[in-house]
Amino acid sequence: MSFLAAATEPTVKLTPQARILAAAIALVFMAMILELIRRHRLQERYSVIWFVAGLGMLAGATFPDLLEVVADAMGVRDTNVALFSLVLLLLLGLALNFSVIVSRQAEQITRLAQERAIESARANGAGLDARGDGAGGSAAERPAEPGGERL
Repeated sequence: MSFLAAATEPTVKLTPQARILAAAIALVFMAMILELIRRHRLQERYSVIWFVAGLGMLAGATFPDLLEVVADAMGVRDTNVALFSLVLLLLLGLALNFSVIVSRQAEQITRLAQERAIESARANGAGLDARGDGAGGSAAERPAEPGGERL
């Protein structure tokens, strides 16, 4: 029975070298996020999500027993399942967030294209009126431009 009890307990076993490597990777990841912000390749409002993910990686490397607490809180026996579930939820949240952003930008692009078409139509109409052709006749009905050909 002691074997079964030991198998059901969540355990995280990281060697000191693995913990140091994981912490270094998390710090490099956060430094990359800051560099992307500095070079204006990533907006601050989107960087918060990635910076929090980097802090989570650093916390997991520094305090590996924290994953056991999370596994207990989630009601799962295996810490790998808890970690996989957390990563899956993070990715689903990111996908939803970016879908909302893409949808909003698609609406803005459509609105801007429509506004541009209206402005272009007004500019073309004003150009015809400036030539004294308020009726907006076709190019064949208009006199040829000086030094040019009829269109």
